[in-house]
Amino acid sequence: MKTRDRQLVALDLGSSKIAALICEARENGRVELRGAGLAESKGFRRDTLVNLEAAVGAIRQAVEAAERTAGLLIESAVIGVAGAHLRSVNSRGGTALGPRPREVAAEDIRRAIEAARGVSLAPEQELLHVVPQEFFLDQQAGIRDPLGLLGRRLEVNVHIVTAAAAMVQNLIGAVNRAGVIVEDTVLEPLAAAEACLTPDERELGVVLVDAGAGGTSWVIFEHGAPRDSGVVPVGGEHFTQDIAIGLSAPLWEAERIKRAYGCAWLRGVGQDTLFEVASVGDRPARLTSRRALGEIIEPRAMEWVAMLRDALERSGGKRLPATGLVLTGGAAQLEGLVEVTAQVFDRPVRLGLPRGLSGAGGTLSNPASTAAVGLVLHSNRLRQARGRTSGGLAYRLRNLFTGRAWAAGVQ
Repeated sequence: MKTRDRQLVALDLGSSKIAALICEARENGRVELRGAGLAESKGFRRDTLVNLEAAVGAIRQAVEAAERTAGLLIESAVIGVAGAHLRSVNSRGGTALGPRPREVAAEDIRRAIEAARGVSLAPEQELLHVVPQEFFLDQQAGIRDPLGLLGRRLEVNVHIVTAAAAMVQNLIGAVNRAGVIVEDTVLEPLAAAEACLTPDERELGVVLVDAGAGGTSWVIFEHGAPRDSGVVPVGGEHFTQDIAIGLSAPLWEAERIKRAYGCAWLRGVGQDTLFEVASVGDRPARLTSRRALGEIIEPRAMEWVAMLRDALERSGGKRLPATGLVLTGGAAQLEGLVEVTAQVFDRPVRLGLPRGLSGAGGTLSNPASTAAVGLVLHSNRLRQARGRTSGGLAYRLRNLFTGRAWAAGVQ
C-alpha cells in the first residue's frame, strides 16, 4: 500500500490554536505520527468562525508546518466540530422482518436506523452523527450487532447529533480555501473520547468533558456508546477574561499568568508566590500574589462546574456514571480544576491524556491535543472497517445510512 493511501490527517480548529496532524496507518494497526503543525488561532471566537480570511491564514500556517515536518503534502483531512450550536437527541425506530423469524440483513439494519433518525430538525440544523446505542430483536435488549441473528422485528436506539448548517459549511469553506479537502466532520468530544477513554470506562459509564478555550462539550458514555451529549458555554477564554478584568491586565498577559500561576482551587495554592503583572496601556507593571489570582479564578471554576452539573442532571437525573468524569482539552490543564470538579460531583475525576499514537513523544501528551489525536484515531478506525471484506458494522452503517457514522460508538 502506498504511503498516501495510509495517510491520516486531522485538523483541530480551536479558539486558541489550530493543530494539524499528519499520521500513517501501519499494517499492525498502529498509528504513527509523521508531522505536526500548530498555529495561533485567528478568526475564531468561542468556537465560532468570525473572520474568514484570518482563519484561512491560520489554518494554512498549521498545515504548512505539518507538511514541512512530515515531508508530505496534505490533500484532505478530518476536521472537528464544537460549539454552542450543537444539539442532540435520542430516538428509537424499527422495522418488521416478517411473520416468521429470519436472519437480519444489512438492509434491515439500514431500515431500522432510517426509522430512528426520522426526527424533525430545525431548519438551520443539519445531521452530524447518528450513533447506534443498542439494538433490540423481538424486544431482546443489549444487542450490539444484529447482523445474521434470527427474529421477527428489529429496533434500535440511536443518539443523534446535529449542528448549525451554516457553521459547519463555514468551517468546511475555510479549510477548502486553505487548500485542504474535508473528508469528514466529527463532533470533537467524541473524537477526544476515542483518544483518552478506556474500554472499561466506556462500558461501565463515564462522562467525558472536553474543556476548550471557547466552551465545554460533554458526552455521557454507557455500555460502549454515547447516552447523551451537550455543551456548556464556558471555556478557558472566560477564565482569561476574568483575570484581565480583575487585574486590569491585557488579555495576552492574563492568559500568560493563568497558565503560569493560575489555580482553580484555593486550598491547593500552598505557599503564596508574588509575580509581576503587566498593565493595560502605559501604566507601570505591578506585583500580585498567586492567592489573589486564585480568588479571581475559583469563583469562575465553581460556576463552570455548577453549570456542568446542572446540564448532566437535566440529562439523566442525579444518576451519574459509576466511573465518574474524565476532563480533557486545553482548559482542563488549569491547576486545581480536577480537584474542584471532584469536590462538587463527589465522584472520581481524572485528567484525560491522549493515547494510541506512536512516535509522538511528549509533543502531543497533553490534554490540549486529545481531540486532534482522537480525530486521527477515528479516521483510522473507519479505514480499518473499510478494509475488512465482510465489513464491520461501522462501515456498513457509514455506507448505508449516513456519511458520518461514528465508528467508536458501534463496536
